[in-house]
Amino acid sequence: MAKNSLSPRRRAYAVLMKALMFVSAGLTVALVAFLVGYVMVKGVPNISWELLSTAPSYLSGRIGILPDILNTVYIVLATIVIVVPLGVGAAVYLTEYASNRRLVAAIEYAAETLSGIPSIIYGLVGMLFFCQLLKMKTSLLAGALTLVIMNLPTILRTTQESLKTVPQSYREGAFGLGAGKWRVIRTVVLPGCVDGVITGCILAVGRILGESAALLFTAGFAHSLNNFFRGIRSAGATLTVALYVYAKERGEFGVAFAIAAILMLLTFVINLSADLLARYFERRRTS
Repeated sequence: MAKNSLSPRRRAYAVLMKALMFVSAGLTVALVAFLVGYVMVKGVPNISWELLSTAPSYLSGRIGILPDILNTVYIVLATIVIVVPLGVGAAVYLTEYASNRRLVAAIEYAAETLSGIPSIIYGLVGMLFFCQLLKMKTSLLAGALTLVIMNLPTILRTTQESLKTVPQSYREGAFGLGAGKWRVIRTVVLPGCVDGVITGCILAVGRILGESAALLFTAGFAHSLNNFFRGIRSAGATLTVALYVYAKERGEFGVAFAIAAILMLLTFVINLSADLLARYFERRRTS
């Protein structure tokens, strides 16, 4: 039906819906801009080299977040090193090897359920299982293992969806040349879906950086400066936990906003990296 042949009532309805969409988009942009701007205005002036490069000293009253930055790096590395092989391996099995559709559906349903569980429940279970039952006590390792369970569905599902985008003709062509199952997966399928794997890893890193509830129960509040091997076995506060401690327990809102600004910048960098990598591998695949 032509536009000018619409009834006045339908034209008014179309105009109203278009206006509502514009208002919704405008409100969303305004809220994001307000949140980012408010945090940056409050936080950036409080960021200093001393804050970033020193450890806190309760005797002198000095505040530093270097231990928190290192603890964040440690827990990100430990989580990614464990969760990526597990998630990618599970996705490859479910997509390429599993023949029992009921088993695949059950595992996928379990992954969907895990992704919807509140993080505070993960923290409680992690505290009871890793810290107490396995005698890890409060440590970054216990926090990393808890985050592995939290981020496993993300890696699993993104890798699965990426594996499904590889054309079946690629597999059939490789089989026709005499390649075995694992060789086809290793040389044809995985290189064709590496963009999805990397995107899932980056999304997992973003979730790790923003997690606090689970780590409050498992990783602890300590601000000690340790190397990786000692720090991963000790209690430690990540940046998000440090933000909570400085804002809620100590009332240092300037430091809390500085940490919030740093986390927001890191989130922006992670999202931008995911977008650029996805575009790069998409161009590489189509070229």
